[in-house]
Amino acid sequence: MVLLGIFAEKTKWGKQLGAALLAIVFTAVIANLGLLPSASNSIPLYDGIFTYVAPISIFYLMLGVNLNAIKKAGLPMIGLFVLGSLATVAGILLAWVVITPETTLGENAKILAGMLTGTYTGGSVNFNAIALEYNFQEQGVLYAGTIAVDNVVTTVWIIVTLALPRVLRPLWSENRKRNSTSAAAQEVKTEGIDLASLAWLLVLGLVSYFVAETISEFLPSIPSILTLTTLGILLAQTGFVSQLKGAHTLGLYMVFLFLAVIGAYCEINAVIELKEIGLTLFLFTALAVLVHGAVIIILGGLIYRDWSMIAIASQANVGGGATALALAETFERKELMLPAILVGTLGNALGTYLGFLVIQLL
Repeated sequence: MVLLGIFAEKTKWGKQLGAALLAIVFTAVIANLGLLPSASNSIPLYDGIFTYVAPISIFYLMLGVNLNAIKKAGLPMIGLFVLGSLATVAGILLAWVVITPETTLGENAKILAGMLTGTYTGGSVNFNAIALEYNFQEQGVLYAGTIAVDNVVTTVWIIVTLALPRVLRPLWSENRKRNSTSAAAQEVKTEGIDLASLAWLLVLGLVSYFVAETISEFLPSIPSILTLTTLGILLAQTGFVSQLKGAHTLGLYMVFLFLAVIGAYCEINAVIELKEIGLTLFLFTALAVLVHGAVIIILGGLIYRDWSMIAIASQANVGGGATALALAETFERKELMLPAILVGTLGNALGTYLGFLVIQLL
C-alpha cells in the first residue's frame, strides 16, 4: 500500500493528495474489504510497527531538525495546541447536549465522554488512563466499540488535516510573511543512502530506542518518546551524524508504514455491527471532533493564518504526536517537526486532567 501510494502520487490526480494520504486511504479500503487484517483481527506485525517503527521513525526525522527555525515555530504551535484542547472540551460538551448519549449508554456515557476528551486532547494514553480508573475496560462490547469508533474518526481526521491546507489556501489566504520564513527553513534532503550510512542509522536508531525505554523504566514520569526525540536532536548537532545519508528517506518510509496501519485500523464494519450503540458513539464522537476542527480553523485562522501549522496542531490533539509529526513531514515543514512532538507530549499530560474535568462537569 505504501508503494502504491508513492507511485500514485506521481499521477496528475495523486499529486493533489500526496503519498501519505493515499497510503492511508488505500489500506483502509483494502482492510475494509477483508483483504488485509484490521483492528478486530490485528496481527503482531501491526503491534511491532506501533511499538518500534513509529518511535524510531521519529528519531530518524529528528536528525534533520533545524533548532533555529524551531524557535520561531514553537510558541505559535503551543498556542494552537492549547486552543485545540479547549476546542475538544467544547466539542464534547456540545455533542453531549445535541446527541444525549446517556439515553443509550446510561451512566457509562459520562466516562466515555471523559475518555474521548482525553484521547482527542493528546492521544490514546489518556483514553486508557481514564478507562482504567473507572474499570471501563470491563464493559467489553462498549469498550471495544469505543475503540473501533475512535479508530474510524481518527483516520478520517488524518485525511481531513492532510487535505486542509490545500482546501483552505484558495479560500482564505495565508500570512505570507510567516510562510516565507518557514519555507526558508525547510531544506528536505533527498540524497541516496549507502551501506555504511544505513548500518550507522540502524545502530543509532535501535540503541537510542533501547536507551529511551530503559530511562522510562527507571523514571516513568519521563515519556520514552521525549527521550528518543532529545537523543535525535542532540545527535543531529554532531558533524558525524549530520553527514550520514538517508536518515530522512528512512524515517519517511517508516512514517508511511505507520500511517498505513492507521488506515487498516479504520474498521467500519465493527461500528456498523454495534447498531444503535455504534451509531450513538459515532455521532457523538464525530460531532465532538467536528466542533474541535471548526473552532481551531476559525480562531486559528484569525490569530495565525498558517494552515499547515493549524492542521498539525489539530492532529496533535486528535491523533497524538506521531501523526502530527507525519503531517509536518508530509507538508515538508521541518521546523514544525519537533514542536509537533513536544505538543503531543504536552497533550499526554493535559488530556487526562481535561478528561476527568469533563466527567465531573457532566
